[in-house]
Amino acid sequence: MAAQSTTLDGFTDQLFRRIPRADQRRWAEVYVQGLLTTPGKKSVRRMAAAVTDSDTAAQALHQFVNASPWEWEPIQTELTQWVERHTRPRCWTIAPVVLPKRGGQSCGVHRRFIRQTGRTVNCQIGLGAFLSSNTGDLPVAWNLLLPEEWSDTARRRQARIPESATTASAIQNTVKLTNGLAPHAAEDSLPVVADLVGYLDTSAMIRGLVERGHDFVVAVPDNLLLQPGSHLAARQCAEGPPVRAAQFIDGRASHAPHPSGLVYLPRTHTRPGLQRTYRLFERPADDRGRSGGLWLTNMTNRPFGELLALVDAQTTTATTIGRLERDFGLRDFEGRSYPGWHHHMTLVSTAYTYQQLAVRQLRRAA
Repeated sequence: MAAQSTTLDGFTDQLFRRIPRADQRRWAEVYVQGLLTTPGKKSVRRMAAAVTDSDTAAQALHQFVNASPWEWEPIQTELTQWVERHTRPRCWTIAPVVLPKRGGQSCGVHRRFIRQTGRTVNCQIGLGAFLSSNTGDLPVAWNLLLPEEWSDTARRRQARIPESATTASAIQNTVKLTNGLAPHAAEDSLPVVADLVGYLDTSAMIRGLVERGHDFVVAVPDNLLLQPGSHLAARQCAEGPPVRAAQFIDGRASHAPHPSGLVYLPRTHTRPGLQRTYRLFERPADDRGRSGGLWLTNMTNRPFGELLALVDAQTTTATTIGRLERDFGLRDFEGRSYPGWHHHMTLVSTAYTYQQLAVRQLRRAA
């Protein structure tokens, strides 16, 4: 890292320039250095010892992350714009991150069944927005899913949860990740790719994406109700009973009507004036025979291979999340507050993005 220190200084100077106080900007850089250089668990104490000789550094870092009132959204905006200048993103990928926790005091912690592991765990659920390109996935924004039990006023006050972060706004907050960031994208039409089955109401998330004009490819549950359709206008679609998504795919495989894969959301599940044509498709099973799931897109004219390539962004994002957990302290936040969680996750994104792009630049130079 010594040979790259000037580059890291310039990177953090630009990213943290909207943090108002010079001492806060300095501690932000120290935290990022700690995430980059501390082996093993990235506790505040271990990071402080790894990057400074100060006896008070651990306390100052803890104060900076957990109690300092600096805003994380401007940092995420700077990070997004920086990534856009150094990569060619092809899509936004929204992915869940399961953060196991002990006890019930950490903001947003709850017990939840995780379908990928088949286990119920005590955890926080983070929702990450990644800019995905052919050279990798870079996390640029995070949101914390707040379950219904976190509507209690006393718990919210203790965890410093703002009024705008409501338990009913999980879907709105997820769409906000794309809605708030997409205008900064090099291309306004970057599609959104998301597999949040088991975490959020898929129909409501699709409505939110449609209302904001996003192209998308979204994983859907087998029991999502859909109206089989055709190339006819939405107002001309058949009024027959909707069918479950899995039944529609099974019917298509057996040469039943509607082989086009075009569908509508039932009128009871959409808002007047927002009826759209979608394409439902099944991702082919992997080498082990595991199903790739059902996916819905509003990009009905895109080639099937292009849609599958976008879905594959979820696979590479999962690999990135694994690296964030193992090497960048994604799971190592020690505080309990809502702002502290977002501070930590933003700094983790900063460290990972710098490391990935710096390594790439060094390889090109070699």
